[in-house]
Amino acid sequence: MNAEKKRVAVVTGASGGIGEALAKELGRRGWLVTLAARREEELRRVAAEMPSKTAVVVADVTRRADVERIREETLRVFGHVDAWINNAGRGIAKPTLELTDDDVDEMITVNVKSALYGMQAIIPYFQAQDAGHLVNVSSFLGRVPLASIRSAYSAAKAALNSLTANLRMDLAATHPAVHVSLVMPGIVSTSFAKNVRGGAPPPGAVTPAGPPPALPNAPAGAMTPQTAEEVASQIADLLDTPTAELYTNPAHPEIARAFASNPGSLKGG
Repeated sequence: MNAEKKRVAVVTGASGGIGEALAKELGRRGWLVTLAARREEELRRVAAEMPSKTAVVVADVTRRADVERIREETLRVFGHVDAWINNAGRGIAKPTLELTDDDVDEMITVNVKSALYGMQAIIPYFQAQDAGHLVNVSSFLGRVPLASIRSAYSAAKAALNSLTANLRMDLAATHPAVHVSLVMPGIVSTSFAKNVRGGAPPPGAVTPAGPPPALPNAPAGAMTPQTAEEVASQIADLLDTPTAELYTNPAHPEIARAFASNPGSLKGG
């Protein structure tokens, strides 16, 4: 297949974790990938390990101009874009009553505004070509508060969930070929928890998704960590078969339904 006919994806937060694993998975599947993140050394390392052609864009996705530059550089190198994955994010380790203005501002900037910039940068392009797939990587914590110490992070991801749903509604009538998907991982074995605002909680105090809460009749595997590679494979599959929402842990949809019907049933965390 000629390069110009291959599918092209943009992955933000591609210097590690889920973003790195997803970029490599897409490369194995024949995609051409733009890797975007702030850490140039790590991006170059990932690019050197990619099985397909890549573009590297050192960018801070909390800056709108940087996000627009990611789009323009991708178009310059590859000529088109088929998928854009807003994956960059950061957590926090503070309960609600201890949050400062700066804590909340950073959580919104990193987890919501960065994705909004991505949506506003790429969706008009997708509309013009009447094709494309936007994926926002959120968190199960944006749907069910399993870890109250993640407070403002969970709130920011809930806002991202809502923005994603509203964008999907806006496009449904006029551009049904432009897909908008929300991905909600649970516990994932990455360095995410070590890099949260406020510092990592003491050992044993919290897992990446919080201390085990009381989950009456929780399905088996509800708190089982996934690898970044497992999550990446599911997102890559999602790009082949678009759907509105994806819980990467198969036990989580049942918990989300139970919480939605009776929020008081969730204890602890």
